[in-house]
Amino acid sequence: MAKRILVVDDAMFMRATVKRILEQGGYEIAGEAENGELAVRQYMELKPDAVLMDITMPVLDGISAAKAILQADPKAIVLMCTALGQQNLVIDAIKSGVKDYIVKPFQPERVIEGVGKALGV
Repeated sequence: MAKRILVVDDAMFMRATVKRILEQGGYEIAGEAENGELAVRQYMELKPDAVLMDITMPVLDGISAAKAILQADPKAIVLMCTALGQQNLVIDAIKSGVKDYIVKPFQPERVIEGVGKALGV
């Protein structure tokens, strides 16, 4: 059975890109959200195997959403997507329990590798 991933990004184009890469890599898309608040809600409802989430989003940013998810489920697997130049945010995310980060623009191999490594596949 394919691992299920929740894709979170405020840009529809980025969600579509990530979904396509993950599906081509053999993953199932559990759901998607455009902000951190919806991501936390969707995580609780859908119980995906992993979450691939943008750091910078409206309503609730990715780091705050990751903290909320990890507080509710310490075994949650969360990966962050970040633009170049957001190293301080990435460090905060890793300290919060995020498993890995993937830099935009996405390289399909890196997305698949990062998700696979975080899931232990």
